[in-house]
This record gives sequence, C-alpha cells and structure tokens, in this order.
Amino acid sequence: MALTSIWPIVAVAALLVVAIGAGLARGLRRRDGARPGAGGLVARAERLRDLPAVRRAARRRAAGLAAIVALAAAAALAGGVVVGRPMASQTIVPESTSRDIMLCLDVSGSMTEVDKEVLDVFLELVDGFEGERIGLTIFNASPVQVFPLTDDYAFVREHLRSMRESFEYGEVTPEHWQGTLDGPGASLIGDGLAACALRFDHADEERSRSIILATDNEVAGASVLTLQEAAAYSASVGVRVFALNPIQDDGAVAQELVAAADATGGEAYGLRGTTTVGDIIDRVQEQEATALRGEIEVVWTDEPTVWIVVALVLALLLVVIGWRVRL
Repeated sequence: MALTSIWPIVAVAALLVVAIGAGLARGLRRRDGARPGAGGLVARAERLRDLPAVRRAARRRAAGLAAIVALAAAAALAGGVVVGRPMASQTIVPESTSRDIMLCLDVSGSMTEVDKEVLDVFLELVDGFEGERIGLTIFNASPVQVFPLTDDYAFVREHLRSMRESFEYGEVTPEHWQGTLDGPGASLIGDGLAACALRFDHADEERSRSIILATDNEVAGASVLTLQEAAAYSASVGVRVFALNPIQDDGAVAQELVAAADATGGEAYGLRGTTTVGDIIDRVQEQEATALRGEIEVVWTDEPTVWIVVALVLALLLVVIGWRVRL
C-alpha cells in the first residue's frame, strides 16, 4: 500500500499528541491544586473505596476510559489514512488479439490520377476491419512510412484523409512527395514492397501479416529488388500480398503483379471491382488473429475500503464502550 499524501496522518497524529498532552496537563493541575475540604465530605470514605466491588468498578471505569482514548486515537488515525488516499499497485501485461495489415501505396506520377480512388478503398477497408493493427507506407523513388502499425482507427482515418487531400495540391509541396523522391528512378515497386514487408514488428512471433499493395507496376528506373524478389522475401517472412491494380487488362505488367501476389499466398484484385473490398477483408480475416502482448504497466488504484471499514468498526466500538462506561 502507498499513500498519495502522508500529511493527513501527520496532522492527525500531531492533534492527538496535543490533545493527550493537554488532558494530562489538566489532570495534573487538578490533582496538584486540590485543597483539603474542597470537595464534599463523606464519612468513612476510605473504607468505601477499599471495598472489593468499588475497586473493581473503578478499575473497569479506568480501563473503559483508557479504551475510549485508544479507540478514538486509532479511529482518528484510520480516518487520516483514508484522507491520505491509500493506493494499491497492480502489474498488468496488456494483451490484444489482432492481425497486422500494412497499406502500401505507390505515389509515382503514373498513379497520381488514381491514388485518390485507392485511398477511398483504403478507407473502406479500415471501416471493414475491427481491432486489426494498420500501418501505411508510401513509395516512389524511395519509401516513407507515414504511420506504423496501430489500432487507433481515428488516427488511421485522419492520416488517410490527409494523404488523399495531398493529391489535390497546387503550389504547395504535397505530403506524398516528402521523402519519396530521394534517389534516381520512380515507381520502384520491388523496393517499395520490400520496405513495406520490413515495417512489421514482433518478427519473432507468429502473426497474421498482410500487405495491401496498390500499384500499376509501371517501373521507371533500376530498383535494388525486383517485384519477384520482393514478393519472395515477403513470402519467406510470412507476409501475404494483396495487390490492387488500377489497370484493368490482362497484359504482361498486370500478370506480373498477379504472379507476385500469388507467390505470397495472396491475390490480385482490380481496383474498381465491386467485391474487391469485401474479398480482401475476408481473405485477411481467414487467418487466425493472435494475441499481442504490450509493455508491462503498473496501475495504481484507490483502495480505501479496508481503512474505511476499520474506522467504522473502531467508531462503533467507541460508542459501545462509551455507553457501557456511562459517559
């Protein structure tokens, strides 16, 4: 147990010391100042005081008065403890059951016309998930993590909407250009996908991990990794890729994206497919959600109950003994 403040107990203890000291001093003054004949005269009073019954009654009264003083002091101290707010600590390990989903967005020039549609789809996907951890990474010549995996959906929606508004730019440098133009080339799909796969935390734990990759797969420049190599790496670390392709055709570029998603155990979808959002949600949720432990937390809570009960019991005993002593 810990107290929020110890000063109420100190104040009560000081008052008790002052009260007891004042009582003793008054008693001593009365005894020292007593004069012979000051009280009423009772013949043979010493014989009366020597009677066994009188002695027992005097002892009982003295014991009762001492008990009253002790109980009053203890009750006051218990009340001081209650006022000082006793706290109890509890160590907890927060645990949540969820899946991990990384939104991976190609923000290259060839995607500018459709990225707002993609972000609308992302927002629909967020509405369809519940409790899953979601992150966002964008890429062009270089990848940038917009926000890490989180289950704060208000935060996720806020940043997705902010990213969507950045595509309606005028003269101001848009958000999706910041950090994504470092290096030669553009739309480096393989590097972007690999960067998204590297954004998953708790690598030593078995978890459901998915990437929702939105790209037209139109590479412009030499990337460190090809799309096939990035897909192979994703599969090796247990990450499934679900691709969103805005180009609705069966050409070689689209088929390469399909093959990359299939290689990870995922699937490719048309951006404007009527069942795309529902299908992706179903595929993600078909994997079992796993528990994720958070950081150990020490939680402090008010625990005045015991001391309130102690104070009430002491007060009740005080009343009973006072009634018995006939105060």
